[in-house]
Amino acid sequence: MCYLIAKKSESTGCIALQTVHGQHLVDLKKELLQKAGYDDIQLVTISRPSAYGEYEPYHFVDTEEEFEQAVIEIAK
Repeated sequence: MCYLIAKKSESTGCIALQTVHGQHLVDLKKELLQKAGYDDIQLVTISRPSAYGEYEPYHFVDTEEEFEQAVIEIAK
């Protein structure tokens, strides 16, 4: 288990999705970066949110679809 984190440069907080490592995660990150852009959005995979205070506050979503929508929204 891991968390995929999306953060907009120079902003506070992030969006987090609990997921698993593997090719699907790699493909999801590539797809999201193509849709949201490479300039302002940082996608990071972390092991546990409590260890990464620099991304707080976390906004957790339940599905990949919610995550994708939220990432596209913050990229605007």
